[in-house]
Amino acid sequence: MAAEVSLFGIRHHGPGSARRLVEALNLLQPATVLIEGPSDASHLLPMLADPAMETPVALLTYAEDNPSEASFFPFADYSPEYQAARWAMARGAGLRFIDLPASDRLGEHAGSAGQEAAACTGDDPISHDPIGVLAAAAGYDDGESWWSDVIEETPSSGPVFDAVADAMTALRSEAGAIPAREAAREAHMRIEIARAAKESEGPVAVICGAWHVPALAARHGLTADRALLKGRAKVRMRATWAPWTEPRLARASGYGAGVVAPGWCAHLWNTRHASDRDSIWLARIARIMRERGHFVSTASVIEAQRLGHALAAMRARPHPGFEELRDAAVACLCNGERAVWDDIAAELLVGAGVGTIPADTPLAPLLEDLQRQQKAARLKPEALERALTLDLRSESGLARSTLLHRLAALDVPWGRAADAGRSRGTFRENWLLCWEPEFAVRLVENLVHGSTIAEAATGRLTDAMRAEPDLAALAGLVRSAMIAGLPGAAEFGTGLLETKAALTSDCLALLAALPAMADILRYGEARSGMAGHLADLMPRMVVQAALALPYAARDLDAEPAAALRDAILAAEAAIQLAQLGGAIAGTWHDALRRLIGDDRATRLIAGAAARLLYEADLLTAEEAATLLGRMLSPGTPVPQAAGFFEGFLAGMGERLVHDAPLRDAVDGWLTGLDEETFIANLPLFRRVLSSLDRSARRRLMDAALGRGASNARGYRLLPGAGAIWPAHEARVLGLMNAGAPR
Repeated sequence: MAAEVSLFGIRHHGPGSARRLVEALNLLQPATVLIEGPSDASHLLPMLADPAMETPVALLTYAEDNPSEASFFPFADYSPEYQAARWAMARGAGLRFIDLPASDRLGEHAGSAGQEAAACTGDDPISHDPIGVLAAAAGYDDGESWWSDVIEETPSSGPVFDAVADAMTALRSEAGAIPAREAAREAHMRIEIARAAKESEGPVAVICGAWHVPALAARHGLTADRALLKGRAKVRMRATWAPWTEPRLARASGYGAGVVAPGWCAHLWNTRHASDRDSIWLARIARIMRERGHFVSTASVIEAQRLGHALAAMRARPHPGFEELRDAAVACLCNGERAVWDDIAAELLVGAGVGTIPADTPLAPLLEDLQRQQKAARLKPEALERALTLDLRSESGLARSTLLHRLAALDVPWGRAADAGRSRGTFRENWLLCWEPEFAVRLVENLVHGSTIAEAATGRLTDAMRAEPDLAALAGLVRSAMIAGLPGAAEFGTGLLETKAALTSDCLALLAALPAMADILRYGEARSGMAGHLADLMPRMVVQAALALPYAARDLDAEPAAALRDAILAAEAAIQLAQLGGAIAGTWHDALRRLIGDDRATRLIAGAAARLLYEADLLTAEEAATLLGRMLSPGTPVPQAAGFFEGFLAGMGERLVHDAPLRDAVDGWLTGLDEETFIANLPLFRRVLSSLDRSARRRLMDAALGRGASNARGYRLLPGAGAIWPAHEARVLGLMNAGAPR
């Protein structure tokens, strides 16, 4: 006789369903456990019992000939299917999947599996969201709250699954026709259940989505079910386990069977035997807030607990849910400030955990894709470091470079860029290659972003761009996407760049983004077609920065002034590299001129602006000397004069050798300083002239003293020299030797 079959309709990733399911299995003690999942991946189920397996993980199935056609079946600790598999392995019960094989799903290009809600599409509200329909009938605003109150929190086990079956039977009687693929899935599961019932020596437990229970319990002829499966497309497939992440269990990530708050579900599962889980949750909120510098008292936590229970009673809920505890925490712990809650909500409700898989897991598709690309690019992984030079104008050189850059985007630095060119039109790259064993592990970890090197690199960079608040760092990520040949990520990042640049008025952020933008445009030559859509963005950012610069440079302290000075110099180099001339360069130079004439502009930045105009031949030597004479005049406060001196002359030592008017202006200011002020500013002078080598320093000394090179060779200011040399000569020689290497 066929064994007894018990159907347990669960919610994917429901902690209450998982708890009740384990209780029901303990009562039933089935000899065989059947789980909704791809039947051709059943051989991987025992790995869930491996101590090295830590959730969240996902069963990954992919087409052998095309790994980009892949499906993921995620599991968390609180997933009922995961707990059922662990229960069966611990007791030696039969265990297998019963859904359509992955080869069938992939043959239909069905997309990501396990998304039960997304599978039932169409205009029928019942098949689209059956839980939502039940919730609306019960007076709830959403299915999440209804399922939690009625199913997840019910104290008894057996009646829960009976009630679910009755509710779904009623719903399906009112629903329209289900899609053909759903009918095939249920037919396949019925066939597998019937086979298991004949073969099993004891009760059979079937764990499936609640929506399928009525269809699996109904009597259907074997011939009719087989007819539904006849002629379905199939492909050769492979399956493995892959690490998953807690954020990807959230519905907000696009996972149709996901939950609103994975962190809350994990809390419900971890505290399933605790009587004070709301107190534990609030204590966790308090701990996170304290770690972020917020003051939270114990009394406030107690008041939040009381308010949470009061809100649950007012809302006729059997127990405070995360909405009640959230509202209580905002009121009592965050002082009513929703922004404080938003600061911790992602860490608390979503989490950031990543699963791990055993070392003997079957080879993952990213490794297979890497092997294929290594073979195509004729790059053999070696443990010893070796140099590789690539010409990006050749097809093979560009392909190798693209592969290495994509791996770098995945944090797999098989190749390290060496002596990368910074000039426009550089078509050569130098790499140092060295393969490390842990790179294979990193590739497996990146399976959460995609099943091919290109897909994973796109997904990882896209996630990083989405989370990056800094404009300069975002531009760097866009550049990484460009040079890695990832148009999807590059286009996404460019859109973010444009949006963030349009919304920001932060001059420093705009300036800091320009060097990466210039690099993007430079790489547009070597990687044809990748940077064309950025040609208009950088000029707009230059104009925005130029308009904001005069106001951003006013009344700054030393540290922010130095940061803005460095950003201005880097932006000037980027503008030249990108060859932005005409009106754009004119607007930029007009902003620099305004800095020179603004009395409130920080002198360090005004000096840097004057230097750039002088180097661009927009200030003559006479104008520069006049400006220096005015800025360094005896009536100017020494700190301001020293700031302008540093801003203008840092890195310009060679220019002083050949520019007599400029040198005379500097010399006049130096000789006008009293001894105490000169000694106090000596570190500044040393820093300004530190770029000069011994030969350049000697030539500058000769020029300052009006001597020939042969006569001045070897001069050094010695103790007591001030009494012998004229004061200005001693001062200049002391300045020169202040920067000399000892």
